[in-house]
Amino acid sequence: MEFETLTLPNGLRFVHKRVKSAVAYCGLTINAGTRDELEREHGMAHFLEHVLFKGTKTRSSLKISTLLETRGGDLNAFTTKEETAVHTVALRCDLSKAFDIIADIVFNPIFPPAELEKEKDVVRDEINLYRDSPSELIFDEFEEQLFPASSLGRSILGSAKSLRRFSPEGVRDFVSRCYTTDQMVFSSVGCFGVERVARLAEKYFAHLPRSSTRRQRAPIPAYRVFKKAGKKSTHQAHCLLGNRTFGYAHDSRFALYLLVNLLGGPSQNSRLSLALRETHGLAYSVEVASMLYSDCGVATIYFGTEKSAVEKCLSVVDEELEKLRSGKLTPAQLNRAKRQLLGQIAIGSESNEHTMLGMGKSLLAYGKIDSSKEVEEHIRAVTAEQIQALACEVFNPEALSSLIYG
Repeated sequence: MEFETLTLPNGLRFVHKRVKSAVAYCGLTINAGTRDELEREHGMAHFLEHVLFKGTKTRSSLKISTLLETRGGDLNAFTTKEETAVHTVALRCDLSKAFDIIADIVFNPIFPPAELEKEKDVVRDEINLYRDSPSELIFDEFEEQLFPASSLGRSILGSAKSLRRFSPEGVRDFVSRCYTTDQMVFSSVGCFGVERVARLAEKYFAHLPRSSTRRQRAPIPAYRVFKKAGKKSTHQAHCLLGNRTFGYAHDSRFALYLLVNLLGGPSQNSRLSLALRETHGLAYSVEVASMLYSDCGVATIYFGTEKSAVEKCLSVVDEELEKLRSGKLTPAQLNRAKRQLLGQIAIGSESNEHTMLGMGKSLLAYGKIDSSKEVEEHIRAVTAEQIQALACEVFNPEALSSLIYG
């Protein structure tokens, strides 16, 4: 069995994959992110990710940060629009410490007022640093326009104004509302069996009371195409095109993965990389990506180029999109695209940390985890007709929005 699962009486779920390694990877994924914030809480999910490390009922922030690090391990966290994850990497002999520290900081934080005030300064610096990077900032502004007046469209980092409102009481309110045992999955990868996971789960998590949430994510507003340009003091122009798509449980998600990878995935032989970079020498950075949320998604095309070359790049992009819209892939092209994506997935699965985090997210999103064989079957089942239909839908020129810095 590739994955083994268990559930505690309090509703907290665990999933484990056994691999040969001297290193253990563990993480708690929580179904709560920026989208779950109230308007006055903008940035709270990310801020909470920071202040979880600032002390518990039994540990100071220094003890938290050094428990694993002094033994060569690491404790970290991240926030997305719909999830928060706290995760560790440690030697297998320190597995119990990994379970302990994750349980402690998530379920026993004390949120000292003085530490919260200091961390506000840290997050402000993070916001300012982010604003200095137009190639990252453009994605945030694009989603603000794509999901107007919606928490899904707001920046994960929050703002200097929203940070000032945060208090220990406000942080606890968010935790109480969103950090419930029915919305959490603990995932682990390492050279140990599920029996050991069960023992540690019983020791560190079984005493927690069962909790559940009644919160419902607000529906997103209707989509309106936008064309927006802004001036930035940068050498390059930064361009982003995109459209809304479907949620992560949609039947067409594997076709979308193939389409995105074919058009502008990480390989240099993607269609837009070959056209913009190799053939015309117009752009160094080219990226096509999709981000699927619980009930909707985003597909984007990004490139950076000389300001004088923006129109030429847009024309080249449109030509490549039209090829996909107007003609089906040949059997050889489709097989090559599938082989490349399957190879990337297989290579990515060699990262035990990536696997561990993916397991947690999958169990939260789908209630199950597809085996490697099932993923391959889904991808091999995609047809050329599906790819073409999706290209016509997602990259319909009349439905594409754009944001250009330069």
